Amino acid sequence: MGEIGILAYGSLIDNPGSEIQPLIKERIKNLQTPFRVEFARKSESRGDAPTLIPVEEGGAQINAQILILKHRVSEQEAMNLLWRRETRQENSNKRYNPSARSNTNRVTIIKIENFKGIEKVFYTSIGQNIENLTPDELSRLAIKSVRKTDNGEDGISYLINAKNNGILTPLMPQYESEILKKTSTKNLESALLKIKRKS
Repeated sequence: MGEIGILAYGSLIDNPGSEIQPLIKERIKNLQTPFRVEFARKSESRGDAPTLIPVEEGGAQINAQILILKHRVSEQEAMNLLWRRETRQENSNKRYNPSARSNTNRVTIIKIENFKGIEKVFYTSIGQNIENLTPDELSRLAIKSVRKTDNGEDGISYLINAKNNGILTPLMPQYESEILKKTSTKNLESALLKIKRKS
């Protein structure tokens, strides 16, 4: 059986989750997604904060990593693990069903063959649900999410982590600028603290 990997391009880089983390054998860093990505989806579990998803229009190829899994992990189990992590159902033993009807809110697992020397690489895709995709709207959602969530699950923390991982999309610079302008702060960390103090 050839090597199996998971393509991490968002929060998965720093937080693979309790099931995937122990199964990571190594990481391939300094690569880019083979698809374009943008902050185009509100995540309910993050207080409707903007999150990174593959997009058909706009966006850019961004920094990513391949999490190479230990040899005992099968193709089906890799899909199950990734799907459970993305749907917040870890340790439930639920299985990914690729035949289920597709819709905007369904997490789909996609397979790439022979990517960067790895036989099978999986990544997640989910539909865009931010219609007014502008820096102003993204900043509004991110600021609002801080008041709705805790434990670093808000949109500003998500944006900080994306920047720390060298991720850059076309909307990111102005998205960040709008947050700083709306909060009258000089950096995202200060903006986050200021919003939390007011909450």
